[in-house]
Amino acid sequence: MRESDPYGLDLQLALSVCYELHYRGFAGVDPAWEWNPALLALRAELERVFLAGVRRDVGPIEPDRTAAAEMEAISVEPVDGTGPSYYLRDTGTWQQMREYFVHRSLYHLKEGDPHAWAIPRLMGTAKAAFVAVEYDEYGAGQGPRLHQQLFADLLAAAGLDATYWGYVDAVPAESLAVVNLMSLFGLHRALRGAAIGHFASTEITSPPGSQRMVRALERLQAPAACVTFYSEHVEADAVHEHVVRGDVVGDLVAREPQLEQDVIFGMRAHAAVENRLAETIMTSWKQDQTSLRQPLP
Repeated sequence: MRESDPYGLDLQLALSVCYELHYRGFAGVDPAWEWNPALLALRAELERVFLAGVRRDVGPIEPDRTAAAEMEAISVEPVDGTGPSYYLRDTGTWQQMREYFVHRSLYHLKEGDPHAWAIPRLMGTAKAAFVAVEYDEYGAGQGPRLHQQLFADLLAAAGLDATYWGYVDAVPAESLAVVNLMSLFGLHRALRGAAIGHFASTEITSPPGSQRMVRALERLQAPAACVTFYSEHVEADAVHEHVVRGDVVGDLVAREPQLEQDVIFGMRAHAAVENRLAETIMTSWKQDQTSLRQPLP
């Protein structure tokens, strides 16, 4: 186990299966497996390898670095970025767009859920503000407006399978790692600072990326449901960013200053796994190859 590749498919798929027992489980699998001691021991070993790999990629955090400074830094995006959203905006094909939807389906069909584990670990203003943001992620009380449902609508409009976990066998390990990192942070109280840092980074970087996706989808004359999902994130997450900066992160580090380094780590860990996925996708597309393990029809 200790010699396993922290980002390898075997480890990431095994970890995904372990975590899924805490979400919706599997048909025909006894729900009691969620808390099986032997399975939890295996999961702990997988987590140790994965977390060590992420920490190695992130590197040491500067002792005098503040969460506020880190959030300010990640809010400034390069004009000449090279990731999938830039590529799709400018030259990507509809088939590549559909592939991108598949990569993101593992998260967006459970959007909000991995971060929600952090709620009981927060207090005061940080908790209230965090829940306010999550409330929007869950459709503000309207089932059809659930972001999870909006993405299911997107998949259906794009002629893709909208089934939960429908593409787990099609995506590479890097796509699984993106979701596994959220679950890892959320399920461990000791990593609550990292969970909030990851959450903050997600909300801060979402609006500009979503805006590029809107432009890409409009260029490709995509179905309205596809545009709706990303336009919703442009508007909602722009508001969320301000709430997250001051009321969630600001209150958390003021209340528990010992977590500030963990918050920064969470932000950088988010970037680390996202960059790995972006590199995997772009390497394939530049070679005119599919970025999936199983090509779309």
